[in-house]
Amino acid sequence: MTSSTLATSQQWLKRGTMAVLGLAVLSSVALAKPANPPQTVSQVDLNRYLGTWYEVARLPMYFQRKCASDVTATYGLQANGNVSVLNQCRKADGETMASTGEAKAVDRSNSKLKVSFLPKGLRWIPFTQGDYWILKLDDNYQTALVGAPNRKYLWILSRTPNIDEQTYQHYVQAAKQQGFDTSKLIRTKHTR
Repeated sequence: MTSSTLATSQQWLKRGTMAVLGLAVLSSVALAKPANPPQTVSQVDLNRYLGTWYEVARLPMYFQRKCASDVTATYGLQANGNVSVLNQCRKADGETMASTGEAKAVDRSNSKLKVSFLPKGLRWIPFTQGDYWILKLDDNYQTALVGAPNRKYLWILSRTPNIDEQTYQHYVQAAKQQGFDTSKLIRTKHTR
């Protein structure tokens, strides 16, 4: 082996090692859990949770940037025990947007789920799954507070398009107590 070939091989080895280390660091950051995650409800009866929920409010997020009104999430039980997800909203021009995904309970409490909106063949990839944690849920399964452990995502959901102000403020306070920045909440407009 010539010295230039050896030098080139060493450079490629060094680059490959750096790439692997970089991916390892990125993976550990992406998969890291917050030191003090929010508390979820102790148990969720998935059969009672299924059906359509109306978004009452949310924290701003990239995925919903085009949603102007009428945001809903509809959940159904699949044969494999996972939950089908259909998110819909109306854009400012009146057009309806929809995305379909699948959620899987992380543990037996059913209060922590992993959700993916990728095509079915890619949903197994861990870092492409979002956290869906049920933080508060009334006894009648009519109003829910859903968030993520990093506190970047938060939704107040209801079985009806609107809720009374007292209930809304109760759920906002619950989110504040869990460490969410509720000053940025966006109230969702419903036209139907």
